[in-house]
Amino acid sequence: MSHYILSVVGSDRPGLTSALAGAVLAAGGNWLESHLSQLGGLYVGSVLVALAPERLEALREAVGRVDAEGLAVRIVPARDAPAAAAGQALQLDLVGQDRPGIVNEVTAALGGLGANIETFRTWVVTGAHSGAPMFHMAATLALPAGLAAEAVQTALEDISAEILVDISLTPAG
Repeated sequence: MSHYILSVVGSDRPGLTSALAGAVLAAGGNWLESHLSQLGGLYVGSVLVALAPERLEALREAVGRVDAEGLAVRIVPARDAPAAAAGQALQLDLVGQDRPGIVNEVTAALGGLGANIETFRTWVVTGAHSGAPMFHMAATLALPAGLAAEAVQTALEDISAEILVDISLTPAG
């Protein structure tokens, strides 16, 4: 079996996930993992499927029928997962009043340290007391060997006052 990633985006409607799952099954594929959501009024996400390579064209045809109903689907071969990082895994949680640049500042600091962002989720909610939009970020980080969690904490604290956010960094797991 080979692994393929289906990247999907289109108008949201009831039954869309079912139609996509039916297309995978019709091609003889096995739905392994997925991240699907409504974002900006659209249905977006990704699906990892296992499929015999000779069934790839059948999968393309099956998702093409779903595609004809308003869902754009791109299929790419998955890559072998890189070897697990030799360093520590951390959970990053951030909250602060929403403003442009938070994601840029945080990801630049992490990238500068060589930390890999393995999962990343952001959302905005109205603050309970202030009514102001509050930005939230949750990420799982893989640190390279030799990079201490304290160095990541220091780098994030250095920018937290500048971007007015509270940051929590804990061991992942």
